[in-house]
Amino acid sequence: MPTLFRFLSGLPLWLAHALGAAAGWLVFFASPTYRRRFRENAARAGYSFGQVRAAVGHAGRMAAELPRLWLREQMPCRIENAAAVERAWSAGKGLVFLTPHIGCFELSVQAAAQRWSAEHGPITILYRPARQPWLAEVMSTARNRPGIRAVPTALTGVRQMIKALRRGEAVGLLPDQVPPQGQGVWSPFFGRDAYTMTLAARLAQQTGAAVVLARCERLGAGRGYVLHFEELSVPLSEDLDEAVLQINQAMERTIRQSPGQYLWGYARYKQPRAEPHASAGGAA
Repeated sequence: MPTLFRFLSGLPLWLAHALGAAAGWLVFFASPTYRRRFRENAARAGYSFGQVRAAVGHAGRMAAELPRLWLREQMPCRIENAAAVERAWSAGKGLVFLTPHIGCFELSVQAAAQRWSAEHGPITILYRPARQPWLAEVMSTARNRPGIRAVPTALTGVRQMIKALRRGEAVGLLPDQVPPQGQGVWSPFFGRDAYTMTLAARLAQQTGAAVVLARCERLGAGRGYVLHFEELSVPLSEDLDEAVLQINQAMERTIRQSPGQYLWGYARYKQPRAEPHASAGGAA
């Protein structure tokens, strides 16, 4: 597997995406559970399968581009609305980047770190090592590249995120990821209650950090990516439940901008796993 991973990292992006798209459709047809969940989640958001069928191929593209993302130099990524990030930095209280499972979310932090880490310090993300030793080593190297600080999904990691924000640095999270039991609240997401992390809201509330939404759109024919930034429409509420709902609603709006690149097959409404010794949040 390590050899295959290295081989895939050397493929041209257009070829990796073509192979990934084919694999995405293969998985879709091979797994009735995945196929049903994909359709149900999309329908809950008001989309017919025809409107989001492109997301099947994009799920495969996401997997196929990982070897190159982790083992090679950063791929081409144009940044749109960098002014939103600059305004957030100007407040001087740190910055919380939030992105759902859409497009190339792995590249979001790489591109943001390349653009701003020299001036504002590294971006801190939560990180859960893979079970396979070879993959854990690859992920550790990839996610601790220059400008990025990966910290464990434990209380020590959360403390490091708070310290980073208080230094005026940035952190990154995937707030639509289901956290372990006790580390979230049930909050509406596309009209159905989903167990949602409280960490993103707590970080902003405790430190006064600005919240910026990110969406890394995958372009066709291997032409690269566009990273879009957007500010929250209104400040986060001081009430935790209300703030979590605001973040879910912000994620919904972000997803609706590129519904054909969202991971509709993700088990967003599953019951949280028991993990009594973990931190209050999810991994980015």
